[in-house]
Amino acid sequence: MADNKTIEMQDVLRKQRSAHTQMRPEPMDLRKDRIKRAMRLLTEHSKDLCKVMSADFGNRSPHQSMITDIAGTVNFGKYCLKKMDGWSKPSKRSVQFPLGLLGAKAEVRYEPKGVVGILSPWNFPVNLTFGPLMQIFAAGNRAMIKPSEFTEKTSLLMRELVEEYFTPDECAVFTGGPEVAAAFSELPFDHLVFTGSTATGRKVMEAASKNLVPVTLELGGKSPVFMGESADFAKAGERVALGKMMNAGQICLAPDYLYVPESKQDEAIHGVWQGTANMYPTMLENEDYASLVSDRHFDRLQDMVADARDKGAEVIEVNPGNEDFGSSNARKMPLTILKGVTDDMKAMQEEIFGPVLPVKTYSRIEEAIDYVNENDRPLGLYYFGEDSDERQQVLTKTISGGVTVNDVIFHVSMEDLPFGGVGPSGMGSYHGVEGFREFSHARSVYTQPKIDVAKLGGFKPPYGAATEKAVKTMMK
Repeated sequence: MADNKTIEMQDVLRKQRSAHTQMRPEPMDLRKDRIKRAMRLLTEHSKDLCKVMSADFGNRSPHQSMITDIAGTVNFGKYCLKKMDGWSKPSKRSVQFPLGLLGAKAEVRYEPKGVVGILSPWNFPVNLTFGPLMQIFAAGNRAMIKPSEFTEKTSLLMRELVEEYFTPDECAVFTGGPEVAAAFSELPFDHLVFTGSTATGRKVMEAASKNLVPVTLELGGKSPVFMGESADFAKAGERVALGKMMNAGQICLAPDYLYVPESKQDEAIHGVWQGTANMYPTMLENEDYASLVSDRHFDRLQDMVADARDKGAEVIEVNPGNEDFGSSNARKMPLTILKGVTDDMKAMQEEIFGPVLPVKTYSRIEEAIDYVNENDRPLGLYYFGEDSDERQQVLTKTISGGVTVNDVIFHVSMEDLPFGGVGPSGMGSYHGVEGFREFSHARSVYTQPKIDVAKLGGFKPPYGAATEKAVKTMMK
């Protein structure tokens, strides 16, 4: 079965590349038309897409799906349509003196790479498929997509809709399990985008390296929240709760753990508790609160909490409605705060990706900075506080993919900012002009004037006085 799928994928890749080569240079109007069709697909089928996402999760609010997966992605398409003419203009570059005076010219042209593969995840299955697709189209490429098998109904609907709105030589979707994803990773694309875990990202990069395919890896990691002494702990707690509870914490940028001043630990925890209770007075029957995507994922988080409890952490369940989660098979889990965590706990070793929130304390902010620097570089870093010197200290002494100050996650929703990780949290980025350039080849074009520049510069044998003069000039 997988072999047939591999042959089918190889065939589509050949057809897309052939069409791309024949059509060069494709007019900007055609690129824009593809983006508009993608936006229309999302707009015209928004209700159906929200319905299948909820079915795949067990429960997921259609309002949340509209914000995160549909409307946000359509808006990103609008942003690309507005900016792409400017993005695609050649960039004039300078030439060494006196070549400019003699008529030499240099420029960089941003040209499409060809066929770009998208391996998209289950947590925001529509957004993380169609978001990169908008910029892949803006840069003039064609696309092949392998969505996640964990959100099977959503993946199947995306495949049907893409077939309806695009020809197979423009965009094609392939569904299937891990063996299809593995075969997809090994295809000789011109670029490959993967969003998912660091462990799978390593495998994808290894597979892509067989064909020297450049990769954009959007991974995750343990994104810390720094709360300074000057933070408004009630407001900060509510914002952390919003970011942690959205999609039940199944977000690559979700706040992974809190780092708070020793003297303010209880105040910080209460802020998160109160913020959660305000938004989710009940959870089991609450449509606004998402289920965990699978039994395996649910069990992993339960094990993580049990491991922390066994190793001495205080476990605080935020359950304002006093509901019995044990008697439900809805895969819903209350926010579980872990107080007194140690580094030997799974919760401090693995990316959490769910409603579990460890809390660490510091006596000096430098301890928190050192801790983050000693571990893998995170995808996001969050700072709450009004102390501008301390904020600058956190920003200049740490490294992370991106930062949101006085909130969490929001930097990813700024369309003009590049989104990406660093080290184990990823490489490359999209959004902003950086995304357009990620999916483009920066092609250098130099135009030589009529004069014999090689002779003038002393590059042409027999070497002599002109050569020595050129060397001296360069060395000055």
